[in-house]
Amino acid sequence: MIGFFDPLYFVFLAPGLLLAGWAAIKVKGNFNRYSRVRAASGMTGAQVAREILRRNNIHGVAVEQSEGMLTDHYDPRTRVVRLSPKVYGQPSVASVAIAAHEVGHAIQHATNYAPLGLRSAAVPLASVGSWAPWILMVLGAWFGMVGLIYLGIVLFCGVIAFQLITLPVEFNASTRARAQLQELGLVSAGDAEGVRRVLSAAAMTYVAAAVTAILTLLYYLFRLGIIGGGSDD
Repeated sequence: MIGFFDPLYFVFLAPGLLLAGWAAIKVKGNFNRYSRVRAASGMTGAQVAREILRRNNIHGVAVEQSEGMLTDHYDPRTRVVRLSPKVYGQPSVASVAIAAHEVGHAIQHATNYAPLGLRSAAVPLASVGSWAPWILMVLGAWFGMVGLIYLGIVLFCGVIAFQLITLPVEFNASTRARAQLQELGLVSAGDAEGVRRVLSAAAMTYVAAAVTAILTLLYYLFRLGIIGGGSDD
């Protein structure tokens, strides 16, 4: 039976955890590095966000400052681009890159980009799948009810689906961001490499999350004996 403190769990998750750690280091390192490099345009993240929206004739999308570090996101429900203080108010290459990425999501929304719609629809399932599977699995292990563990795994598959849908959404937003910045003349040739590094590092965090979720599923399948000859005894 799946135990509460199973060393095998960490063996399965080790690649995902290492990738997540590496991605976090790259994100922080590139953000700190390019936060010290002034964008050639002299525009802040907020100004760049509003300019891209204006140049794409996207109306009704607000650009607001959020709290915390790297809390940047686009909310399709309220149509608001929220930027963390450093991104919102600083004219750095890092700020411009992240602001353009979030506006990339707003452009996806305005153009009915299908994967974004799928991700938005999957949010409720992913929210339930982030906590319910663990309760079901613990109860199933405690009472020896394998059926509950299977149900937990099925729900956890919703989390994996959400993570996989997120990948094309995030990569596409970064591609749109780089294209917009260059086509609209909002970055110089020298800025472009910094933009690429910042966005590439950020994208790897989503890859790491997807890999970790898949490895977690494989662990439970192995411990149940569904794959690899593992056992739930």
